Amino acid sequence: MGPKAPKDPVAKRAAVYVLADAVVDGNPRENGKFQDIIYLNGRIAQKISVLCEQMPEEILTKIPEVSGFRELVHSIGITISAVEDANRGHVAHFAMHCLGKNPKEPATTFSAEVPCNGSEVKILVADYPEQANDTILGSFVTSFPSHEAARMTVCFYLNDGFTAPEASFDPPVDFQSQAYKEMIERSLISTGNTARIRRVVEKAKRGEEVTVAFLGGSITQGAGAKPIHTESYAYRSYLAFQKRFGLGDGSNVKFIKSGAGGTSSEFGITRYERDVLRQGTKKPDVLVIEYAVNDAGDETDGICYESLVRMAMMGPGSPAVLLLFSVFMDDWNLQDRLIPIGQAYDLPMISIKNAVTPQFKNATPVITKRQFFYDLFHPSNEGHMIMADCIDFYFEKVEEALRESSKEEAKAPKALEKDLANAGSVSEKEGLEAALEEGDVTKLTPAIGARFQYLRTFDRSNIDACEDVLSYSAGGFSLKDTALQYVERDFDPFGTPEFADNWARTEATTKEPFTLRLTCKDVLLVYKDSGNPDFAKARVRVDGKLTREIDPKEIGWDHCNAYIIYQSEEAKEHEITIDLCEGSGTSFTILGFGYTLK
Repeated sequence: MGPKAPKDPVAKRAAVYVLADAVVDGNPRENGKFQDIIYLNGRIAQKISVLCEQMPEEILTKIPEVSGFRELVHSIGITISAVEDANRGHVAHFAMHCLGKNPKEPATTFSAEVPCNGSEVKILVADYPEQANDTILGSFVTSFPSHEAARMTVCFYLNDGFTAPEASFDPPVDFQSQAYKEMIERSLISTGNTARIRRVVEKAKRGEEVTVAFLGGSITQGAGAKPIHTESYAYRSYLAFQKRFGLGDGSNVKFIKSGAGGTSSEFGITRYERDVLRQGTKKPDVLVIEYAVNDAGDETDGICYESLVRMAMMGPGSPAVLLLFSVFMDDWNLQDRLIPIGQAYDLPMISIKNAVTPQFKNATPVITKRQFFYDLFHPSNEGHMIMADCIDFYFEKVEEALRESSKEEAKAPKALEKDLANAGSVSEKEGLEAALEEGDVTKLTPAIGARFQYLRTFDRSNIDACEDVLSYSAGGFSLKDTALQYVERDFDPFGTPEFADNWARTEATTKEPFTLRLTCKDVLLVYKDSGNPDFAKARVRVDGKLTREIDPKEIGWDHCNAYIIYQSEEAKEHEITIDLCEGSGTSFTILGFGYTLK
């Protein structure tokens, strides 16, 4: 029974939605907690405008700054609904962290205990005095009692005198419609030469073990997918291959997921051996490469990407390589630069941009941008599902080709012959199919360049076994950095560190430089970018000459990066020294090196 004398309703405040029924996932973290982290720094205005395109510019400009947020916002409303009924009795801890001018001094954290049953909890902004150190809104961190998924809504209720348009939310996506099917079909740029994938499929159908691998940036890591290990496009694509071609229960199909957020193919080529081949213990049969939205950070403008493609095609397993072109919310990617590489080796190519961006402008789109994207850069669960469906459509075309032609004559479906002819990548290259089947692509002329296709790598764990290292001294870089980039690999919901065997210098170590005598032609330095103010610029000298000055704080968060520090036209012995620029900080972390001999 309700109250005998209910109170008059409280006037509804205008609300600005930051999240609306978004999937969150309490992943196990290295701190032992089960947490979902949503970064707001540089992204919150975009999140708001996605949910309400008519949001006034005044609100979008003021809310990211703590001072503007306090001027505008009366209270924070949080609603959390557990996906599993068994978890609806749980209570989650929600916190909105502000960032400070000095990370070593306190900044405001707004927090509340929120039941996972769909009841709204409000945090009054006035209950939290402003800290002098506050600058901008940093992140939402939601902690759960276990590894679980939920849907969360966060809105900012405005102070008196401020108004905001009503947010409008989209109808559910019809994944069975004809329009959806046509959208998926648009993604396939080319099926490419089917020799390698045919070999893999036949192997899988015989019950032999095959491995499907994925290499790329944060989207391949699963960013935006909740839970990250079961909703990512990579995992869904693996399941699609397993269902379509695996024998029996599909247990003969294995899975490698190797995505690392914020990294380009320039870093990807330095970790192919360790993260995909797992130091020679794995041989991928299918490799999906996804760097079309990350390679703005490739200083070689495609040479590292093509070198990686050739390295994989010539390497263990001679995998069937598939090029996947993701897209950002602003419709940007680098597929125009990368498509000629796919054409040069007659590779299958799939463009998510081609699939989804044309229909975003329709009066009744199949899926809206706010549904497809989790944020400016990463797909939502629905977006990851669409990416996997695009890859599965390619698998479907391969299956059709196998049904329609013999093993010796398998070619792309007739509907795509015109596209392939226009690409000029089949009939015009003598011996291409044999080269693709045998794994020897050295006879093919690079589309952009392949200078790093024979790159070798080492770090602290295997430098002593590298025969091309003549000597080295860690100098002041004697420690190991543990505050590293963590990535979720394969089936794991938890992250593992990249390049854990590294060389780190801090204020506690000496100022002696790191020195290395190495026989090489080209050298790449793998190092840690950081948001830590203690990190310093590093000077790299080769044979006594300054070749590079590196600022690890340029991007401002802890992750891996790779830069070329020396290039020459022949392999010779060189001495490499790395020290810090005086007055710029006390710390720097060397993760490893990549080098070429030919």
